[in-house]
Amino acid sequence: MAKYAFKKGWDQLPNVKLGEAREKLKNALGVTADSNFYRRLRGIPEPTISEGEAIVAIFAEYGITDIWGE
Repeated sequence: MAKYAFKKGWDQLPNVKLGEAREKLKNALGVTADSNFYRRLRGIPEPTISEGEAIVAIFAEYGITDIWGE
């Protein structure tokens, strides 16, 4: 299990918000391809501190605070 996967938070998002959240997260992580996004979702590679802060902020917009883990 990847320590810095954010799948736990992702699984809490309402289906209607997945596309919007995915675009915000892709922008924050600097990835363009969905395949790279899903690798990052699993914590590969581990996010930098600034990326981690951005991930936390994006999930906070949706009221989700328990983010890290699979």
